[in-house]
Amino acid sequence: MVEMSVREQKRTLARETVLDAAERLLRADGAASFSMRELAAEAGVSFATPFNQFGSKAAIAQALSARRIELMSERFLEAAPDGDAIGRVLAAVSIAVAVMLEEPQINRAIIRSLGFPGAKPSEVSAQSRALWAAAFADGQGIDPTLADVAAERVPEQLAIGFRGCLSFWIADEITDAQLPDKARMTALAVLMGFVEPNRRAGLLS
Repeated sequence: MVEMSVREQKRTLARETVLDAAERLLRADGAASFSMRELAAEAGVSFATPFNQFGSKAAIAQALSARRIELMSERFLEAAPDGDAIGRVLAAVSIAVAVMLEEPQINRAIIRSLGFPGAKPSEVSAQSRALWAAAFADGQGIDPTLADVAAERVPEQLAIGFRGCLSFWIADEITDAQLPDKARMTALAVLMGFVEPNRRAGLLS
């Protein structure tokens, strides 16, 4: 294992300190209305630190979103669900939804904040795709004639589908109670075109 340098350790600590403070402020008002000056004060760092570590409020929102995906991935690995790709993907859906519903107010605020002015492309999409690729694994239960195209496309479509559900969720068009079923049905819709024919009837039911 490569050890971090003292400088890298300090940078990581500063970033985590700022992100922890941002989460506390989000819990307080749920609207991400805090200023960068208020964030620095809450974190106990200089006014320049949040800018030096992230560059913008939009980048902080992206980092908070990445935290959530990392937590989903960690819990999925810990759960190590058995079964084929379909079962594993559905287990990942349940885990991902559970993470979002643990603190719905703060998680809604984080997702809304991803659209802040000045937002730049981030690694959030790639992280999300990696979660679903881990769940899809070797594609057991997928039609062998479609295995290659499924491995290439399904993880990305699952990431897009889950993000779509969350978009309707933060708009209050999907309630907290509805989110688990909506996310599950979205994942099944993505998988349906790739599963072995003898599995489709069961999934449709």
